[in-house]
Amino acid sequence: MDTARERDPAGRPRNARPRDAAGRPLPRGAEGVERVPEDLVLSPDEAVTEAQRLLDAGLPFPAHDVLEAAWKSAPDGERELWRGLAQLAVGLTHAQRGNARGAAALLERAAHRIGCWSAPAPAGLDIAGLQAHAETLATRIGRDGLTALTDDDLRPRLRGGRN
Repeated sequence: MDTARERDPAGRPRNARPRDAAGRPLPRGAEGVERVPEDLVLSPDEAVTEAQRLLDAGLPFPAHDVLEAAWKSAPDGERELWRGLAQLAVGLTHAQRGNARGAAALLERAAHRIGCWSAPAPAGLDIAGLQAHAETLATRIGRDGLTALTDDDLRPRLRGGRN
């Protein structure tokens, strides 16, 4: 068996295995969901639009990848906000995967990071709505578990209302 890690042209480790909708690796050759390129660079507005599209499709793991790319390319002063948004998507991924403890923990971290933002929101983000959604969802999961969650709970509106 070949155990060498896959590498990109720069020598960084990469995992080319297909993934399911919740981001779990599938066997090689299986049909998975489309992957977000690891070198993705989008403007803040494009990142929010793409992340919302993925959330609306029930794909919080790829939405996390988009928001993580925005976090890594954001100016220093915005990085913690984008990190919080990426954590929100990871919390939703844990909920989708059935991991209540992980979901609640990530949603609490996301609510804290998002709630620390005090400047005008980039890309029209609904800071107050996202913080409230993450806090409420974490509390509900801690109290009631995952069984009472709805599809809408796992598809927050990044810009509020309908995007």
